[in-house]
Amino acid sequence: MTRDRAALGAFLRSRRDHLTPARVGIIPFPGTRRVPGLRREELAALAGLSPDYYSRLEQGRQSSISPEVLDALSRALRLDPVEHAHLYDLAAPRRPATGLPQRADPGLLRIMTALDHLPVLLLGVNSTVLARNALLRAVLGEPMEPGSVFARWMLLDPAARERIVNWADFGRSSVATLRREAGRRPYDKALTALIREVREADADVARWWDDHEVLDTVSVVKRVRHPAAGELRFDIETVGTPQDPDQRLVIYTAEPDSATARLLPLVASWDVAPAAAA
Repeated sequence: MTRDRAALGAFLRSRRDHLTPARVGIIPFPGTRRVPGLRREELAALAGLSPDYYSRLEQGRQSSISPEVLDALSRALRLDPVEHAHLYDLAAPRRPATGLPQRADPGLLRIMTALDHLPVLLLGVNSTVLARNALLRAVLGEPMEPGSVFARWMLLDPAARERIVNWADFGRSSVATLRREAGRRPYDKALTALIREVREADADVARWWDDHEVLDTVSVVKRVRHPAAGELRFDIETVGTPQDPDQRLVIYTAEPDSATARLLPLVASWDVAPAAAA
């Protein structure tokens, strides 16, 4: 079984386990149930496939899968748009990553400069930091130098758990984003090594990874515990470009006239390290 087909089978099983006959509106097939969710035969019937064909899919023994079959599986499994795209990624042939170094997009850097009153971070493939402004460093208390890996800090550094009040919410979302990236680039050795590192080092990360949840971007509210300013609340927005979908500008926005918005100029004034990195 190839790595791609193994990942596809594991994803199908995980989504099937999250469904029940009552949830999808079917009468349970007779016999003793040995699975927490739908049986293979039940899902095959929902998708209009033979039980043998669906079993080959989960076992990684089906070499080619048509778009019609993928769409039928997506409907039967009640996949959302991100999960639907992930299913296609897992089923599609893959090319090895080029390994060429990534350069920060000039347009996104200009946006970051214009937003110096907010914490902003530019991430590339494998959540590698391409640039960040001074306020981002001041808020998180971490240098975030270009070339560092944001996911490694978020998931493994004890300082991240201390700094981020709702670390578990954000950590789980970060793992789900890594899984989405792994589906897009299964031959990326650096990404594979990063995932192995964070899974082996933290039990929470390993559990979240095994859940097979996927997200395209991290979009949860982030609450940061600043040692001098107290708790800061941000809504995270992401901006990308069609020219390079592997780069995303992560903007920590604050409601106008909120306590966080009023405190940010003070946080910036307390920070005396070099202004920015790119």
